[in-house]
Amino acid sequence: MRASRQRVDSQRGMTLLELILTCAILLILSSTALPIAKYTVVREREGELRHNLLEIRDAIDRYKDAADHNQIRVEIGSEGYPPDLETLVNGVQLGNSGDKRIRFLRKIPVDPTTGRTEWGLRAVQDDPDSMHWGGKNVFDVYSKSTDTALNGTKYSDW
Repeated sequence: MRASRQRVDSQRGMTLLELILTCAILLILSSTALPIAKYTVVREREGELRHNLLEIRDAIDRYKDAADHNQIRVEIGSEGYPPDLETLVNGVQLGNSGDKRIRFLRKIPVDPTTGRTEWGLRAVQDDPDSMHWGGKNVFDVYSKSTDTALNGTKYSDW
């Protein structure tokens, strides 16, 4: 009886070696999880940037469609594109009615790479890769960030 009791008492705790090995394994596992978490945050930010660019470009396209179908009045020479992003948020008069307005965006989305609502703008007259806006109309938007994405491209090229 005494021998079996001694055996049970000796198996109750962990040895110092087992504790060190457990801590080492946990350290290795946590050090591999940290870079994965970092890339997850970057991927989420990139996904948000893609979504925001798509949202603004869709609003520009809806404005252009409304202008092409003579649903809204546009400035001559604008080729049916909005004069700026604020016009998409503030809205424009719908047809000849004085009280109906149509809005294309609720608000200007934030660029997650810069943290601001300032976007690079391109006009129809601008070169496709131009970083300077002609100031007449908004044909396209891009991020003003100079950072590089995980796929190796610049955010401003998206």
